[in-house]
Amino acid sequence: MFDVYRLPDDHQAIREAVREVCDARVAPHAAEADETGEFPKQSYEALRASDFHAPHIPAEYGGAGADALATAIVIEEVARACASSSLIPAVNKLGTMPLLLAASPGLKQRYLPAVAAGEAMFSYCLSEPEAGSDAAGMTTRAVLDGDTWVLNGAKRWITNAGVSEYYTVFAVTDPSARSRGISAFVVEKGDEGVSFGAPEKKLGIKGSPTREVYFDNVRIPADRIIGEPGTGFATAMQTLDHTRVTIAAQAVGIAQGALDFALGYVKERKQFGRPIAEFQGLQFMLADMGMKLEAARQMTYVAAGKSERGDADLTYFGAAAKCFASDAAMEITTDAVQLLGGYGYTRDYPVERMMRDAKITQIYEGTNQVQRIVMARQLLKD
Repeated sequence: MFDVYRLPDDHQAIREAVREVCDARVAPHAAEADETGEFPKQSYEALRASDFHAPHIPAEYGGAGADALATAIVIEEVARACASSSLIPAVNKLGTMPLLLAASPGLKQRYLPAVAAGEAMFSYCLSEPEAGSDAAGMTTRAVLDGDTWVLNGAKRWITNAGVSEYYTVFAVTDPSARSRGISAFVVEKGDEGVSFGAPEKKLGIKGSPTREVYFDNVRIPADRIIGEPGTGFATAMQTLDHTRVTIAAQAVGIAQGALDFALGYVKERKQFGRPIAEFQGLQFMLADMGMKLEAARQMTYVAAGKSERGDADLTYFGAAAKCFASDAAMEITTDAVQLLGGYGYTRDYPVERMMRDAKITQIYEGTNQVQRIVMARQLLKD
């Protein structure tokens, strides 16, 4: 009965395999991706060669078929090395989850194998300039014209925009029905009328491009709708229940990377004739960092299990894991900078990058204020 609290051997083996790849072929490019703001192609190739770029894709579509916990571990370990690179498996899951949840068998077969093979990435287009937390207030329109849908509008804060070949796009198909009038579609990068804005100049995750995506009379076949018309918003929210777990995993990985580096530093750095790790004040900081990190990891793994099973309380646990882990990551990375003192404030050391990267985990896929609203409503309802 006590094995329930121990990571299964096969999942531990996945962790070790991902860490080996990331230490050798991802971490060396992390600082460069941050400095240049360019997509880390070498890291992508390393993840693709090891089948860690989209591990969640089921085997029937040529994927690794990793369960939600294994996928979370992959994202955690990539984030430990490079937060920008961790958005490769994370956003591939975010973009394809609507298909896995609601698409026709034909649509799945058309698009998922390419993602599984590493021939294409998949992004998720929900937010708009005036519709962030209030996603149901979107204005992007899709109008049925014979056997095609015509899309017009703009999406903002789209991760890996311009690099991904495919996009799950949410658009209003019935303006009178509010959230029940939103539908989901697959749009291809090469569709006529699709264009991208300039890359955002961001605080962190600079190696993962964030752009606006524009749709100017984009005409797509009618069979590229995901599910039935009017079900898109429900699909979007159900998707986020699952993928908030991946953001929690990303936060855990960033925090682990910061703690690992800080531990090595305090053992080597000497002041007053001895390693600063021997000073009790710093030991208390390290203890708190480790405690928060492990609590966040366990919450994330519990939420991953609920995601895999599709438990009724996934909405609560996904929000809780994302909120707690991202808050913990921000605190842990900030403390890591503090432990390094002046060195922590320079780009010569990775902890300042990790602190900047951690911040976004408190914001995207629903701000932590929104997560607390979600949790409160679930508690009051249940």
